[in-house]
Amino acid sequence: MNDRQAEAAYHKGGPLLIAAGAGSGKTHTLTQRLHYLLNELKVPPARILAITFTNKAAEEMKKRAGAPKELFIGTFHSFGARLLRAEARRLGRSVGFTIFDEDDTGSLLKKIGKNRNLPKETCGPAVLSRLMGKVKSEFIAPEMAAKGTRDLDPDTARACYEDYENLLKENNAFDFDDLIEKPVQLFRNYPEVLELYRGKYDHVLIDEYQDINAAQYELVRCLAGGHGNLSVVGDDAQSIYAFRGADFRNFLNFERDWPAAKIVMLEENYRSTPLILEAANDVIGHNKTQRKKNLWTKNEQGEKIKVFAAENEYMEAEWIVKTAITNWRKGKPLESMAVIYRTNAQSRPIEQALISAGVPYRMFGGIRFYERKEIKDIVAGLRLAANPLDSVSADRLDKNFSKGKSRLLIDALPKMGSASPSEIIDYFVSNTNYLDYLKNNYKNSQERIENVRGLLTFARDFAKDGLAAFLEQATLAQSHDNPSGKTGVNLMSIHMSKGLEFESVFVAGVGEGTLPHHRALSSGGEMEEERRLMYVAITRAAKHLHMSFSNVPSRFLYEISGDLVEFINNKVSSNRANRQGMPDEEEMWLDYD
Repeated sequence: MNDRQAEAAYHKGGPLLIAAGAGSGKTHTLTQRLHYLLNELKVPPARILAITFTNKAAEEMKKRAGAPKELFIGTFHSFGARLLRAEARRLGRSVGFTIFDEDDTGSLLKKIGKNRNLPKETCGPAVLSRLMGKVKSEFIAPEMAAKGTRDLDPDTARACYEDYENLLKENNAFDFDDLIEKPVQLFRNYPEVLELYRGKYDHVLIDEYQDINAAQYELVRCLAGGHGNLSVVGDDAQSIYAFRGADFRNFLNFERDWPAAKIVMLEENYRSTPLILEAANDVIGHNKTQRKKNLWTKNEQGEKIKVFAAENEYMEAEWIVKTAITNWRKGKPLESMAVIYRTNAQSRPIEQALISAGVPYRMFGGIRFYERKEIKDIVAGLRLAANPLDSVSADRLDKNFSKGKSRLLIDALPKMGSASPSEIIDYFVSNTNYLDYLKNNYKNSQERIENVRGLLTFARDFAKDGLAAFLEQATLAQSHDNPSGKTGVNLMSIHMSKGLEFESVFVAGVGEGTLPHHRALSSGGEMEEERRLMYVAITRAAKHLHMSFSNVPSRFLYEISGDLVEFINNKVSSNRANRQGMPDEEEMWLDYD
């Protein structure tokens, strides 16, 4: 351990915040702290509670620490489930209660919507699910959670919530959010339960503290509020889960909540080159709300960051694949490379370029573009238009849509074979209200809508070649013979990449409207989260970092010092380029406006 890591690991007691920059060895430090508590301070294993955000992180910590069975290392939800097994009767359940998953809760919410005659178009299961989740994770009243939701007035919102809670109780079940919210309820309503659990643990350790939501924050304060022996580790610069309710201000306000807190900064990075870290520091330095850190390393200087300007997303994908092949021929394993992007919809041109080049790849934590439900629905419609005898596609439409809508599609699409692919998609989407269907039935509706828009953009390129050519490309990309598998170049979103590292990283789509995302352009707080996403993307790279864009370059590229960057294949004329080769920033904004 270095001096700062040792300072954190050997902290004897009281509140401790470990602000651990990317690649600074936070897991090692937390594991060493466990060793210290067990072996030096002789704290009984059963009196230590260590909470992580994922089962994978929990297993890694158990393995590294050689933790005895009595020591609980697990996720917030697994801890909550264990507590509820012991206290279920206080909440009207038996010890054999069921934990309902998303499909189970969806069935309950459909029943509630039907019983209350709620309009499916604006108050579908996904809308109600978001309402329930917000109430439980943010500790707000249903009528407050429903603000801005069309056709869901305060009284109806409260009634739906009460219906939902009653149905869960009738089914002897809890939902996933209950595993955090209900223990807090117990602590608030039953002082003897709070004292029991405060008395069970002498030390509480929390990993990834920047990602906790309001319910998790309350749970931690309840558990550690007596003895104050709370050790948390995290990095506010990597807080990228606001859409899940994470509030990094809990991390920033640690000293306010725990006035006696000791703060230890881990700033030495063991992963990346100095050039990559300088770029990361340059970008995150523009955020106003943060705990300032300055990552540094003893690693070799490394090569400059490559930035490529492409005419379009296809050229960008081709450059990424060609560069990956060049690196592979130089002896770098494909598995050591990763292509990461802001939204999953961006994977389509990259997947197609990899398939065309015969380069193996794997989707990390995601589904290949043409295997996504919304894409398969629309492609079924396109196939029926091209081939009226395609009964498989007709069956899919019949199964996934109401009788009225499926009959309309099955009757109309076979007559549209001469239309362009984009015209058929427009017809499909508008006549089924497909985007509204996604909004009302899926929590990740925005991601699914972007996938649909990505397919439509691709389809427009086939206005001349026609429907058959488009479907041929889609089928080749879907084929089980394509080189997607367990090994090869890694493809993933930035959110999925957090916690991982690769020798070579390609960050695709570093352009205005994509990274930062267009939804964040008018919000200072959301823009800062986008910048944290950029920071996470940069710090995944150990030795080689490549970034690319088409159309308008991201403002984040201009925040990186020019002497760190090598600009490739500049698509703007030389009289519009600055000394680093990037387009002139002022003219770039004029063009964009």
